[in-house]
Amino acid sequence: MVRNMTEGSISRHLLAYAVPLILGNLFQLTYNAVDSIIVGRYIGKEALAAVGTASPVMNMIILGISGICIGASVLMSNYFGAGQLDMVKKEMATTAVFGVYFSLIVAALGIGTARPLLKALCVPEEILDIASVYLKIIFLGAPFTFFYNAIASALKSVGDSKTPLKFLAFCSVLNGVLDIIFIGGFRFGIICSAVTTVIAEALSAILCVIYVYRRIPQLQLSLGEFKADRELLKQTLQYGSVTALQQSCQPIGKLLIQGAVNPMGVDVMAAFNAVNKIDAYAFTPEQSISHAMTTFVAQNSGAGKEERIRKGFRIGMALEFCYWIVICIVVLALRVPLMRLFVTGDAAHIVALGSSYLGIMALFYVFPGFTNGMQGYFRGRKRMKMTLLGTFIQTSLRVVFVHVLVPKMGLKGVAFACAIGWSMMLAVEIPYYFYTLRQPS
Repeated sequence: MVRNMTEGSISRHLLAYAVPLILGNLFQLTYNAVDSIIVGRYIGKEALAAVGTASPVMNMIILGISGICIGASVLMSNYFGAGQLDMVKKEMATTAVFGVYFSLIVAALGIGTARPLLKALCVPEEILDIASVYLKIIFLGAPFTFFYNAIASALKSVGDSKTPLKFLAFCSVLNGVLDIIFIGGFRFGIICSAVTTVIAEALSAILCVIYVYRRIPQLQLSLGEFKADRELLKQTLQYGSVTALQQSCQPIGKLLIQGAVNPMGVDVMAAFNAVNKIDAYAFTPEQSISHAMTTFVAQNSGAGKEERIRKGFRIGMALEFCYWIVICIVVLALRVPLMRLFVTGDAAHIVALGSSYLGIMALFYVFPGFTNGMQGYFRGRKRMKMTLLGTFIQTSLRVVFVHVLVPKMGLKGVAFACAIGWSMMLAVEIPYYFYTLRQPS
């Protein structure tokens, strides 16, 4: 359903947009965990390790694709808010045409370089072959990944956050069912896992296309409209490339932080991996509220409604704060049972390490709530360079202080390092926010 956020209740618009994103992303996190369990239990630890070692490469591809699509989404939201539906279609056509060439190039390069790339990442020889095959098949799905993200971004730009996530949820369940049947039942190997993933990606993209041509006339393109506009492509890549670079800071930072945690021993590593999963669940709603703020700000910026943007920003930040109160109470109350989900047998030390970390981090979740809100606002304002600067400051300081604090404080040092990074990010972004009020985009 198309949602014009330039009129009506601001809080209702933000919640109606954010809640489906929250549910869909939480579902995706749960599915990814279940998928890993299926691979590990029915194929073996080598296959699980192969999938795990391919994940950073896959994530970088997805981040690159989603970054470009976010750039396109901001432009489409802006045009939609301004009532320029012809420009919405023109931007969608530009993104689609570019996507054909970009995704095919990514797929070809990925297939050709999968094995050397995994060797460069020091993947052990005993799993190099299966990891290489798995990654090559995943690269074949790059065009489907791009088009799902592009169409999903187009739908979100006109206020429809429910539909793409419905299709993603359906296809994720299908992927899981196929995994259970062919891997758990017929004992097929890791190739089957990769193929079912690509099938799910393809079906997600196809369902989104069908939905657009049946229900959303604002996004329907005729055959003659599939042309790339050079100026629009330049703007899309300008915003998208900065967003992709900003998003890539996070996984790079995590790799560097892992390097500080690993020397602390197996128990600390195990606890750290568990709390990372819990953190991901905590952060996802904050990020979804941020995405809602991006679309809201972009639509109202296109409509020239500055006062409504300011009010929407305040309501969005209030939602982030209210969510923090809830997640803080939940994590503080359930941190020990949550840690026990990840371990079996005599693992009291791991549970103690993780629950101690979560007891501190629960209080600090307020900081990423506010930083995500600021990032959503800046994206809607097309201030992509500020989102990159803020993320770079936060990630850099977090990595530095992790290496300083973890040897002295153990896992708790990671929580304090994160808080320092987020605090400094806000110290830069808050003054810049007031600057944008004087110079609206």
